[in-house]
Amino acid sequence: MKTLDVITFGEAMGMFIADEVGPLYKVKRFTRGLAGAETNVAVGLARLGYDVCWVSKVGEDALGEYIKYALQQEGVDISYIGSDPNHPTGFQMKSKVLAGDPQVQYFRKHSAASTIGVDYLLPERFLSAAHLHMTGIPPALSSSMYGFAEKALSVMKSANRTVSFDPNLRPKLWSSQDRMVREINKFAVQADWVLPGISEGKILTGYDSPEDIAAFYLEQGVKVVVVKLGAEGAYYRTAEIEGCIPGFKVAKVVDTVGAGDGFAVGFVSGMLDGLTIEEAVTRANAIGALAVMSPGDSDGLPSKAQLEAFMDEQKGMEPCSY
Repeated sequence: MKTLDVITFGEAMGMFIADEVGPLYKVKRFTRGLAGAETNVAVGLARLGYDVCWVSKVGEDALGEYIKYALQQEGVDISYIGSDPNHPTGFQMKSKVLAGDPQVQYFRKHSAASTIGVDYLLPERFLSAAHLHMTGIPPALSSSMYGFAEKALSVMKSANRTVSFDPNLRPKLWSSQDRMVREINKFAVQADWVLPGISEGKILTGYDSPEDIAAFYLEQGVKVVVVKLGAEGAYYRTAEIEGCIPGFKVAKVVDTVGAGDGFAVGFVSGMLDGLTIEEAVTRANAIGALAVMSPGDSDGLPSKAQLEAFMDEQKGMEPCSY
């Protein structure tokens, strides 16, 4: 069995991006793309040269075939993607905007991925990877997917593999905010590296400052917490060190969706490369900045050469402030 650098799992969706500005119901033409937080991370890591496997199910339909084809073209291992003849591949529609966040509508209820359960998990495939990247989305999709996420985390932790966790909050998928906070934190505190956005951190911990948000997780055993601060950069903290790394300058924000996934690509790859935490966060900020300058969720994720060129352009950044 092939040895992997990273394994991740979740739901991929077909994405239809509006070709014109305006409310979705008025748009006549869309461009097809790929969506899904974990697939964005898988694609980003593959473009940087890592061996990464994405685990999921898709429907036996055109969108499912497209997802497998698109990921294979990116170099992502698709050997652990099953096909479900009874449930469809989910999809989403995304508006085109000139500034700010686009409107996104999801069509994912009873999707193939949501039927994944513990019996779908192959421990030996997970253990072929050095690292597991998780988000808070799969546990919200269904009770069976929740169980799968629990088992995947347990298998990797028992084998002393590193785990990163991006909350990626989706309130509409949970029955209540209280339950969302409780369940997301249950997973987060078991991870080695936790990567919340500042607004997510406030919801999940009840604290307002990056320092207090980080302390909340560190006190429960997390090794590294990095709080994403948007354009301002990111705050990081461990039991020994803390600091803030400024964001990279962005010529024009095209689409903010996928920025957090790009950040995860940068941080996880940096840590796997043996960079210092400061260097890993700097790389994360760079890829997050590149991600917002393109329309698709993963269009702006760079190759290693593109990443190095972008980072070289912006040496000597201003100090971080928030």
